[in-house]
Amino acid sequence: MEPRKMNVKPSGLLGADQKAERERRLAMAVGRLPSFAAAATPPSEVARDEPAAPTGSSSTQVIDPKLIVRSRWANRHQANFSGEEFGQLREEIRQAGGNVQAIKVRPLRSPVSAVQPGEVVPRYEIVFGHRRHEACLLEGLPVLAVVADVDDRTLFIEMDRENRSRKDLTAWEQGVMYLKALDTGLFPSKRALASALGVDHSALAKAVTLAELPQAIIDAFSSPLDLQFRWGQPLAAIFAADPDTVLARAAMLKEHRGKMNARSIFEQLINGKDVKSDANMPAEPIKIDQGGKRADISMTAKGGAVVNIAPGSIGPERLKDLAELVTKFLAGM
Repeated sequence: MEPRKMNVKPSGLLGADQKAERERRLAMAVGRLPSFAAAATPPSEVARDEPAAPTGSSSTQVIDPKLIVRSRWANRHQANFSGEEFGQLREEIRQAGGNVQAIKVRPLRSPVSAVQPGEVVPRYEIVFGHRRHEACLLEGLPVLAVVADVDDRTLFIEMDRENRSRKDLTAWEQGVMYLKALDTGLFPSKRALASALGVDHSALAKAVTLAELPQAIIDAFSSPLDLQFRWGQPLAAIFAADPDTVLARAAMLKEHRGKMNARSIFEQLINGKDVKSDANMPAEPIKIDQGGKRADISMTAKGGAVVNIAPGSIGPERLKDLAELVTKFLAGM
């Protein structure tokens, strides 16, 4: 069953005295989160001017989210910071007064100087926990964070491990992350990178192949998050064989985004069929919701139809009833 939808609104400052409201929120976070008990500090001492943790050590602190920046190795697509799932995360953090599970940060290697008096200057870089940090930032809440001075390789490995233990990255996100590590020389080869991360070398290579595809091919899809591991090599091969034709086909498909599912787009790019008009495009899926029981009906690129009934909406005892309905439908065509 799909998670219930939530309309999350930003929590703005409630009074004219913004400083007082900020201190109230900080105090609330420290007092309400059990995870803060061992490392909590008074609101006036929340990480602003205290020295960073010494190299090799770590400490847990409550930090102003404005003092934290995303890592240059950040691997989440922007789509992960919006939508229903992220909205639920924001709601949970707002209800708790902050993030219960700490993120991890490191002191910035090259501190930034303030350009204007009173300007908030970032002092930390995220190791992992970008979505939790973003939720706290949007809600105006402090961030519970483990502060540790780690090198680039350690940061990269810990970020990848944390993501795979939570909401795993899509094939394309993994590819972009791995390609960045290779291009910057963080790891000397795909095999060395796979070994350091403890992942399958073949899967890593497929992800990198996706990330190396021309942007025009990526743009043919509604979202790069729809790309699958096994599509990288065929797309790369057909592009190498006839780049002009593939790019022209990708440009036409881009105009029809939203009218085709990802697999249909992949097949159109691969099989050589020209995309000429809307008549060639499968219709958008029809979504059905009857008292929380959900299904959708969609057309395939080859003209077939697929009925997808959500888990929990039908039991095995109803399959015969469904078959009878389909039989009657086909008999009436």
